[in-house]
Amino acid sequence: MKPQNLEEKLVWYYLIGTYVFYFLGAQYILMSIIAWSLTLYLGKKLWNQTENTPIEEKVTIPFSVWVWIISMLVMEVALIMAHIDFDLGAGRIITSSINWARTWAYLALLPLIGCLNIRPQLLYRSVCIICLQSLIFIPISYLAFILHLPPNLYTSPLYLIGGNDVSLYNIVLYGFEEETNANRLQLFAPWPPALGMVACVYFFLACQEPNKKWRWIGIIGSIAMVIVTFSRLAILSIIAVPVITWFLVNFTRPKTQITTGVVSFFASMFAPVLLNFFQTFKEQFSNARPGSSRVRAALGRIALQRWSEAPIWGHGIVEPRGPKIVAFMPIGTHHTWFGILFEKGLVGLIGLAVPLVWSFIDLVYKAHKSTTAKAGLSVLLVIFLFTFGEKIEGLTYLYWPGLVLMGIAFKEKV
Repeated sequence: MKPQNLEEKLVWYYLIGTYVFYFLGAQYILMSIIAWSLTLYLGKKLWNQTENTPIEEKVTIPFSVWVWIISMLVMEVALIMAHIDFDLGAGRIITSSINWARTWAYLALLPLIGCLNIRPQLLYRSVCIICLQSLIFIPISYLAFILHLPPNLYTSPLYLIGGNDVSLYNIVLYGFEEETNANRLQLFAPWPPALGMVACVYFFLACQEPNKKWRWIGIIGSIAMVIVTFSRLAILSIIAVPVITWFLVNFTRPKTQITTGVVSFFASMFAPVLLNFFQTFKEQFSNARPGSSRVRAALGRIALQRWSEAPIWGHGIVEPRGPKIVAFMPIGTHHTWFGILFEKGLVGLIGLAVPLVWSFIDLVYKAHKSTTAKAGLSVLLVIFLFTFGEKIEGLTYLYWPGLVLMGIAFKEKV
């Protein structure tokens, strides 16, 4: 597998160099350079192409990508209006807009980049290579924990250039959580649940790798990454998403419809038992890390209460220091939907919900005949599930191969 053009070279070498860039603390900065450079490159190709341009070289932007572009521009409008409402000043608007260009904007730019000549097989193979690298680094991290080496190696000096949260530039060997008495790894991510989300995305890309050896390396490596994070949402996603995807792809088949009808009939007969089972599962899910569940629930309640102060445009920014009940965590974090309502109000909520729903419809329609769309649908479901535990816009620089794959699926004609 070798890259064949400029866009594939940038994608390929950035992905297989993930750990190198992590130890340099350069991931966040390089993602900005690559995303915006490839967007400008795409714009140049669009500008220069004519009727005589070969079909394989032509760039077309599908409607689904335009939906994401318009929706993310709506996010920027909400951001500006909220800053004006709370009189945060022009300097704060510029700073927040730069942050938007490195978070929310990626949700539009990366599917747009998928409209370039990038083969999905290149993404599958590069992800499998990262999974192999992770299988090497996981025992090294556990060995560092056993030898009581310092967990935090250093903070990259690139923080002075890139800015934003310092955790994006911390180089960490391992982490220890006293609540669960567990050693949780984050490898090349800023915290364990973030790695769990990336691992789930990698899992569904690795499943499409045509080479059997690399496919199994990718599958085992991604599952190992999920396990070492002890992320409940990641474990739930890697189990539930394949089942949901299979059902969505096959629900038009008579056998699936008959089976669903039979299952529904018996489920109605045992409804009380099933309800008790799900209630018990929910309690066990929360009690696995009760402290974290309690803080997240409190953050959600406070964000919803504070949303009434600015229901249309939101507050513009997160509140950097919350009360003691949430361990002083910032209000508007740890949950995408509550965070959007707090920061960008109802306009922001619609700005994310619309492209998610439209992408779901598009990918479900195509997934019946396209394996790329099927993988893109699984990625979309992972992103949706993680909206309830993470702020997905802040982690786009990590799970970006999934967004590029979605763009490739959007442009496919089925």
